[in-house]
Amino acid sequence: MKTYLYPQNLKARANLWLWSLRDFVILCAAVLVSTVIFLNSGIALPAALALCFGFLTIRKDDITVVDFLGYAVRFFLTGQQYFEWREP
Repeated sequence: MKTYLYPQNLKARANLWLWSLRDFVILCAAVLVSTVIFLNSGIALPAALALCFGFLTIRKDDITVVDFLGYAVRFFLTGQQYFEWREP
């Protein structure tokens, strides 16, 4: 069996800049469609949605911004915090 040095013996997911390859293809298609819609009708909502999708799917160290926001909401709002104070 051959061992490859990059990326992690060819078992890592494909990434392109800050996005996974699937998210990057979806983002490119959304930008293309939103550009056509904006040029034909002047509506900027699809471009804003594509921009939001692009920001929320930024991936760093196998975690996306959406995952991080979910963890933050779970920690600060919905998860139970347990604190215990003891005398020294």
